[in-house]
Amino acid sequence: MTQQDLPPRPGRPYPLGATHDGKGVNFAIYSQHAHEVELVLFKSARSKEPAATYSLTERTGPVWHGYLPDLKPGQLYGYRVYGPYSPDEGHRFNSNKVLLDPYARRIGRPMVMHESLFGFKPGPKDDDASFNPRDSAAFAPLGAVCADGHDWTGEERPRILWEHTVIYESHVRSLTKLHPAVPEAERGTFRGVAHDSVIKHLKGLGVTTVQLLPVHAKAIESHLDEKGLTNYWGYGTLNYFAPEPSYAAEPDDAVNEFKAMVHKLHNEGFEVIIDVVYNHTGEGNRLGPTLSFRGIDNKAYYKQNPTNPRYLLDYTGTGNTLDAGNPHVLQLIMDSLRYWVQEMHVDGFRFDLASTLARDLFDIDMLSAFFKVIQQDPVLSQVKLIAEPWDVGPGGYQVGSFPWLWAEWNAAYRDTVRRFWRGDTGILGDFATRISGSSDLYNRSGRRPFASINFITAHDGFTMRDMVSYEQKHNEANGEDNRDGTDANYSINCGVEGDSWNPEVLACRTARVRAMTATLFLSQGVPMFLGGDELSRTQLGNNNAYCQDNALSWYDWSKSDPDLVEFVSDLIAFRSAHPNFRRHRFLTGQPNDSGVRDVTWWHPMGRRMHSADWRQGDAQTIGMLLRGDAIEDRDDDGTPITDESFLICYNGSNSGVAFAMPPPREGRPPDWKVVLCSGDVHNGRTLAPGDSLTLPKISVTVLQAV
Repeated sequence: MTQQDLPPRPGRPYPLGATHDGKGVNFAIYSQHAHEVELVLFKSARSKEPAATYSLTERTGPVWHGYLPDLKPGQLYGYRVYGPYSPDEGHRFNSNKVLLDPYARRIGRPMVMHESLFGFKPGPKDDDASFNPRDSAAFAPLGAVCADGHDWTGEERPRILWEHTVIYESHVRSLTKLHPAVPEAERGTFRGVAHDSVIKHLKGLGVTTVQLLPVHAKAIESHLDEKGLTNYWGYGTLNYFAPEPSYAAEPDDAVNEFKAMVHKLHNEGFEVIIDVVYNHTGEGNRLGPTLSFRGIDNKAYYKQNPTNPRYLLDYTGTGNTLDAGNPHVLQLIMDSLRYWVQEMHVDGFRFDLASTLARDLFDIDMLSAFFKVIQQDPVLSQVKLIAEPWDVGPGGYQVGSFPWLWAEWNAAYRDTVRRFWRGDTGILGDFATRISGSSDLYNRSGRRPFASINFITAHDGFTMRDMVSYEQKHNEANGEDNRDGTDANYSINCGVEGDSWNPEVLACRTARVRAMTATLFLSQGVPMFLGGDELSRTQLGNNNAYCQDNALSWYDWSKSDPDLVEFVSDLIAFRSAHPNFRRHRFLTGQPNDSGVRDVTWWHPMGRRMHSADWRQGDAQTIGMLLRGDAIEDRDDDGTPITDESFLICYNGSNSGVAFAMPPPREGRPPDWKVVLCSGDVHNGRTLAPGDSLTLPKISVTVLQAV
């Protein structure tokens, strides 16, 4: 390592990161409490020590900066940051650690787990107050100076309205790692997601929006590394700008491969939403490695315990919490979000544990700076914003409380629908509320039904197949003695735990999968479908496969269920064809100016539900009559939107139920034609008013007024 005789030019404090201007590179890094900052340059990813070291002597406010002429894109770099190592005061500076630039656009070298990465001396006692003098240069993650190499000419961004949105949630690797049509070198990569065979499948389903689990560069976690596991899902972010290099066929070209994927998906009509984790980082608690934020300025980036700054506040269950109340950390989050919209062209974000971002200090405040900045931002206010509306801190469950601009994962919908199709009684009213848009949660402050992201399964939890095959989680493969993962699954195994060849068990499972799937796509709000559920994918009862980068998480395309794929496709096409199921306004059940009710709830006896009917504890069957001539929406031209009228019959009981058709209305006796059924009912069958249709057990049946 050599200290250069000539200091860098002064450079500029903005933009942060490494910026190539065609002649050289400007470096700028934020550190509030540092005493000195050194820029270290590496010749290659195999280098065990820096080729050159420069002291950044220029400081503007809390930003250290300098300019080096003649540097080119691809240059590998990191920082050494000097300051007090005083854990009891919240400071963990250790200049022996090479640190990744939080604004690095590309990972030039991934981290390699090694004891030198820790700021303290790791060992049997793990004394985080000790000081580790070992140099981490050979193992630390490095940034790479990045230049745009993608031509966006011809790109057509879909800009799909919320009402037309159908989300397909997937992991980059899971989707294509076992896909036989994807070239082996591209399986599990951004290129794989954009492969023609995958696009054909997604188009066949009819989904509009691909939502990817975190694609930001991720850290290796020591406790998983020791077990031969990994943070597969990616919720341990290392850097908020650089894409994860292992998701690229050519890791050094991850940026352009991601852009090419988005470009192709856009031109095929799909939106791209990415899952983002701005609530915590992969550095973990005080016993985690010093990779970036901790060594650059631990006290500035992370929330400290106010009574003992040696410890970090943990509202995320991961050991640390980013301090979004610090304006410079908030700037990092906003700069990252804008970068992914403007440079990477994504269409929106799903925010992991979003309640954490509302904690300017400690309590949740939906008027916090984070939401105010998003609201006024001309870029971010125009993309899709989805909150996971909870964290693990006090008061963290905030379903229904986010500002009007946001949609939310509706956990109340998930749990109620699961319980109804499991066979729970006494929840008929709650079930009706959830499938009609959850107005009790979202009908305020100008919010619309699409504020509710309806889902039954997601990456976190059982797959749909496992929902009907397991009543207990089976997470032994995670190496935590089955203690991890939720116990509140509201699942049913139909009499056998796990796989079964019993025809009755299989019929029970098929009925429940199809009924839940039909419910999802016929509900008001935005449906989110877990990728692989259409293939009848199983994780063998593991409801927390976050560390399983293997066949447990990958989609096995060779074992797909073509009947289920077709059923899902038919449901999405049906929803797309009928605005009755994707309304812009909440259902009211009240007569409009013409005396017509947008929704009426029907009893199996062929009459409107009475208040006493809702209180009947064992009731498990209900009809939902949606009038197509009472849709209070207009199209872009101002023309009133109309549709056919539909009666949707939900039978959650374990026996067939006779359901009488509604009586004539307005002197015109409509017939009712079966147009869709999750069970064994012949589509096309026509019934007159008053006729009785026997609903199959555990089924959803849709009849159209003709």
